[in-house]
Amino acid sequence: MTLEHRQIVSVEIAAPVATVWAHLREPRLVGRWFGWDYDGLDAEIRQIFVDQVREHHEHADGVTRRTLTWRDHDVLAVTARDDDPRRTHVTVTRRSHDGLARFDGVYDEIDEGWIAFVQQLRFALEQHPDAERVTLSALGMDAGDRRDPLLYRTGLHGVRGLPVGAHVDVTRPDGSRVGGTLVYRTEHQVGIHLHGIAESLLVLMFEPPGHRPPHGRVSAVLSTYGLDDATLAEARRRWAGWWGAVAPSAS
Repeated sequence: MTLEHRQIVSVEIAAPVATVWAHLREPRLVGRWFGWDYDGLDAEIRQIFVDQVREHHEHADGVTRRTLTWRDHDVLAVTARDDDPRRTHVTVTRRSHDGLARFDGVYDEIDEGWIAFVQQLRFALEQHPDAERVTLSALGMDAGDRRDPLLYRTGLHGVRGLPVGAHVDVTRPDGSRVGGTLVYRTEHQVGIHLHGIAESLLVLMFEPPGHRPPHGRVSAVLSTYGLDDATLAEARRRWAGWWGAVAPSAS
């Protein structure tokens, strides 16, 4: 039986293929981009990227291709041309939704996870190639009804309509402002390169009401790199002020 596959995400990363591959195979380096901080992250990384995956390498006609394949037929592929050694193409493909009872026809959480994680990988390698990461997250927040949407309360109501490359200017609930650049946008996500306390990546994921009634849900993950203790403490304070007043699940 031949499985139909869908391309979930495809990005170009300005980094050599060996560097990208190392960040897919070494658990310490995977931790610089995959997921977000929680007590079980190290174990999750080892399970996914060590215990449950097989790898394949090939080189032909001036192109290097390496793949990771999981038991559920998810495939992450990295390719690079010998004549362009500083650029690597990363794609994730997954099997068709046909016949999958767990897909509700509205929102695929694994698809969305891969999209966010690959974008986080690109940001880590292009913006902070040698730095350790700390994430701040606010997950599964009620998106609010039309009269009081969460994104309005957090100053982010306009980001979903912006084109990639647009400037983002946000006024947070405490009146402080933060600026950035929209670096990617999909149906259910946006990524913003913030230029505040430090160069960081804010990923916003939107689960529609049809998937999480009655209002849908919003999750926010901020990836920070190389912050000293005092700067990280200030980032945590601002994050809590941004989300804590409007969403008690912010952490």
